[in-house]
Amino acid sequence: MDALLIIFLTGLISLFLGMMKKPAYALGLNLLGLSVAFILFWNHASYVSILKSYAGSLVFNGPQIYLSLMAILFTGLVLIGGYAMQSKDKLHYADITSLMMFSLTGALCLIGFKDFFMFFIGLEILSIPVYVLVGSRKAEHLASEAALKYFFTGSFATAILLFGIALVFGATGSFNLNEIGFAVMSGLYTPALMIAGVLLIIASLLFKVGAVPFHFWNADVYEGSSKGVMAYMSTVVKIAGFIALYKLIKTTFGNLSDQWMYFMYAVIIASLFIGYLSGLKQTSLKRLMAFSGISNTGIALLSIMNGTQSGERSLVIFLLGYGASSLILLFISQVVSEEEDQISSLEGIGYKNPLVGFSLLVALLSLSGIPPFTGFFGKFLLIKDIIQLHPVLGIAAILSSVIGAYIYLRLILLIFSKRTPAEKISLDWKLALVLITSMVLLFAGWMLIL
Repeated sequence: MDALLIIFLTGLISLFLGMMKKPAYALGLNLLGLSVAFILFWNHASYVSILKSYAGSLVFNGPQIYLSLMAILFTGLVLIGGYAMQSKDKLHYADITSLMMFSLTGALCLIGFKDFFMFFIGLEILSIPVYVLVGSRKAEHLASEAALKYFFTGSFATAILLFGIALVFGATGSFNLNEIGFAVMSGLYTPALMIAGVLLIIASLLFKVGAVPFHFWNADVYEGSSKGVMAYMSTVVKIAGFIALYKLIKTTFGNLSDQWMYFMYAVIIASLFIGYLSGLKQTSLKRLMAFSGISNTGIALLSIMNGTQSGERSLVIFLLGYGASSLILLFISQVVSEEEDQISSLEGIGYKNPLVGFSLLVALLSLSGIPPFTGFFGKFLLIKDIIQLHPVLGIAAILSSVIGAYIYLRLILLIFSKRTPAEKISLDWKLALVLITSMVLLFAGWMLIL
């Protein structure tokens, strides 16, 4: 709880620093707040929170600590990597970074929630700033369109979620996850209300993570967002959404698996193939990453169908690899041009720029599931755990990964193509730090969690 308060207050203070039109001050303060929060989470077990009276609503332990650390680290990397472009707008830079800090507060609430009150509060604190961030490029009509589409569809999903929560409360008489889980295990609930409520909650959360058939907003919203905002959505927002979905479906509603299992079967298989197949003909990097994200969502959802207790750990490793790879792709594309979104703009970039070429190679090999990168271990563990209990899902995941590997390896050939001489890119130390940190996570991040 202390870390959440520090992050929120840091974002609030940096909001006022924006009046000084000194982007470096806002960046420095936000990074300081994130560093303190990171240290507090790292030493979570060794001190007593001053807000211990609220411990019943938020609990962080085991994989939730790793997920919180990941969310904080990725937010810091997004702030550092996006500084070069975002700081050009001195008037609004602090607003953008503060919105990310507020959204991170909601993400941490989603990671540690223990009842539906904190779950809903965290979800809205996470989502509302992101609606604004998507439309932050006010001069771009695509950004305005994306923000409006994201807001309306997100609001509709929230309404469905609230209806589902109300039905679950009506079925069990409680908002507490432990009490609801006990009622489900004991059969002390109203079946019709409970089943309808669970399906509505699952549907709304599947929208948040961009799974089929609730994926139609992904490509347009990603295309309209700036690359810094897209990097935040691809990392922190996905981390929070997946862990919330995992906690609710796998633990609280786990004993109702007969009611949602076949629905999730269809969602996972459709997500695995529709994403990559839609990405085959894309010429826009943002849209390619959006469709790629849909298939990676299908891979991540395998953790929910996992019959073992290691599903959450495997999910953490997978999200770490996916997030680090996304940061590399997006920020290198941003250096080439913030406005240029064509995949062809990356042609030949690997020859003239060794650090850029190597980092792109590592990111794409990790997304392809090639060892020894974190992306490989994340996919391998999720598929290994699922293939014994649900072989159809395991085979589907392997086949879709082959399609994904074809897309990513085709990008590698383009990046190291000799046909078009690329320009030499000047990397400042901030972006180099982001690339090196992301590569360390891709090479060795899995070792910290296994």
